[in-house]
Amino acid sequence: MKCIYCGCEESKVLDSRSTDESNSIRRRRECLNCGKRFTTYETVETVPILVIKKDGSRQPFNIEKIKCGMIKACEKRPVSIAQIDEMAEDIEKSIQNSLVQEVKSSQIGEMIMERLKKVDEIAYVRFASVYRQFKDVTNFIKLITEM
Repeated sequence: MKCIYCGCEESKVLDSRSTDESNSIRRRRECLNCGKRFTTYETVETVPILVIKKDGSRQPFNIEKIKCGMIKACEKRPVSIAQIDEMAEDIEKSIQNSLVQEVKSSQIGEMIMERLKKVDEIAYVRFASVYRQFKDVTNFIKLITEM
């Protein structure tokens, strides 16, 4: 890390702390050349993820779209916003940890259904009916019997 005063690349860390958002670290440093102190912030770089839609188009991954879909499926169900946030963040982390730059929307849909099934079966059926574009009651019956 270069000193902002003299440009020396040698410094020592005096103190490290997480920021309020916990997505970066604040470090207090002292230059080994001039002795002056300065603060740096370190953040983890994430690779932008693109979602491949059914029509082949691509768009940036957006966790808010996942949350909105799950909120609609969980409407009037005993599922808290905290649970929805946790499931959405879990999906985002698993996609980022897979180290892929592109993910199919169908994979995301399956991940959502997998998590909803564990939390609330009615929300799972609601989401699946829209996601899989059910046309009639037989698809509902088939899904329920598979459960």
